[in-house]
Amino acid sequence: MRQRLGLRLLALFIVLALAVGGVFVLGMQRAFAGGWQSWVRPLLADYVEHLATEIGSPPDVRRAQALADRLPLRIRIDGPGLHWRSDRRAPEEWDELGPPPPPAARGPGGGHPGPHAGLRGGAMRGWLWRVQTADGYTMRFGFARFPVREEPRVAAGVTLLALLGCTALAYALVRRWLRPLKDIHAGAGRFGSGRFDAPIPVRGKDELAQVAEQVNAMAASIHQMLEAKRALLLAISHELRSPLTRARLNAELAAPPPEAPADSHAAHAGLLADLAQMRDLVTDLLETERLSQGHTALQREPVDVAALAAEVVRAEGGGRAVLAVGEGALPLAPVPLDAMRLRLALRNLLSNALRHQPAAAGPVAVVLSVAAGELLLAVRDDGPGVPPDQLQQLGQAFHRADTARSRSTGGVGLGLYLCRLVAQAHGGRLALHNRTPGFEAVLHLPLASPG
Repeated sequence: MRQRLGLRLLALFIVLALAVGGVFVLGMQRAFAGGWQSWVRPLLADYVEHLATEIGSPPDVRRAQALADRLPLRIRIDGPGLHWRSDRRAPEEWDELGPPPPPAARGPGGGHPGPHAGLRGGAMRGWLWRVQTADGYTMRFGFARFPVREEPRVAAGVTLLALLGCTALAYALVRRWLRPLKDIHAGAGRFGSGRFDAPIPVRGKDELAQVAEQVNAMAASIHQMLEAKRALLLAISHELRSPLTRARLNAELAAPPPEAPADSHAAHAGLLADLAQMRDLVTDLLETERLSQGHTALQREPVDVAALAAEVVRAEGGGRAVLAVGEGALPLAPVPLDAMRLRLALRNLLSNALRHQPAAAGPVAVVLSVAAGELLLAVRDDGPGVPPDQLQQLGQAFHRADTARSRSTGGVGLGLYLCRLVAQAHGGRLALHNRTPGFEAVLHLPLASPG
C-alpha cells in the first residue's frame, strides 16, 4: 500500500463510499425515527385492535387463519386451553415472552396493547405487537417470515455484488488514469541509462500528459547537450591528433647529441613524456566517445588473451609487473573480443596500478583466470587503496580520488571510465574494490560474445 498510489486511492474510494453510505443510513434512521414513534405507532396500535376485535374473544382460530392467509401476517394465540399460531410450528419452538400485562391496563372492548406492545427486536424475535384480551388470551402479531428474513438476504447479496462491481470499476478507472505514471517511470529509466530513442507516450490532455510532455522536452534538451558535447570532444580529439604526431616526430628528431649536458637530455625526455601523455589522453577521449555507442563499436575477433596480456605487461610494466595464470585459465581457447580495446583497457589498469604501487613493494600482479563462464583479468597493487566513500564513484567520467590532478598521480580521470565502457561493450563489467593491503580492479568478460 505504501508503494502503490493506485491501491491507496482505491482504498480511499472504498472507505469514502462506506462512510458516506453509513452516514446516510444513520441520518435517515434518525430522521424517520421520530415520525415512526409519533405517527406510525398509534396507527398500527389502532389497526391491531381492529384485527383483535375481528378475531373475537374467545379467539376464533378460523378467523385468525383467514387473516393470516389474506394478509402478510403471522398470528399467535395463547390462553386457557389454546396454543395456536398461523405458521403451525411446534409449541417448544414458540418464542418466550415476559408476563402478560395486568388486567387493570385493559381498555374498552376487552383488550388493548399492553406494556410489551411495539417493536421489541431480539426479545420478541419478529413479533411486532401483542394484545391482551379480557378473558386471558394473548394475541401476537408480526410480519410473515419471508418478507422479514429472506428479502434482506437477497438485498444484501445484490448490494454486495453491486459494491464489488463498483470497486472493480473504480480500480480499472484508477489503473487507466495512472497509466501515464508508469509510462513516465519507464521513460525516466530509459533517459537515465542514456537511451533517448523512445520518448514517453503522451496520453490525453490532463496534468499527467503535461508532465510527460515536459519530461520529453527535458530529455530532448539533455540529449542535444550530450550530442553536442560528444561532437565537440570528437572534433577536438581528431584535430589534436595530427599536431601531436608532428610535435612528437619533431621532438624525436631534435634530440640533443650524446655530448649534450644531462639537463638537456632530461628536458627532452620530459617533453616526450608529456607528448605521450597527451597522445594517450586524446586516444582515451576518442575511445570513450566511440564506446558510449555500445557494442556496435567493437571489432570482434578470436583473441589469445594470455598472449595479449603478456605483451601488455612486457611493454607497459617496465619490469615492475608480472603475469600470473590462475587455475582453469590454461589451455584457453581464443575468445571473441576487440583486441585493440582490450589492450587499451589493460594498459590503463596496469598504468593506474603502477602509479600507486609503493617503490619498496613487489611487482604489480596481473592475474588471468576463468570462473563461472567468465574471463577474469585482475590487476592488483599494494598501494594505499581508495577511501570507501569514493569506491562507488570510481569509474565515472572525470572522477579522481586525488582531486589535485597532478601529473605524478595521474591524468584527468578517464582511465577507469574507459575500462568500464570496454567491459560493458563486451557484455561484462568492471569490479573495483580495496584489498588488504592495496587495490584490485577486475575485468569480467564473457567467454562467448552476446548473441
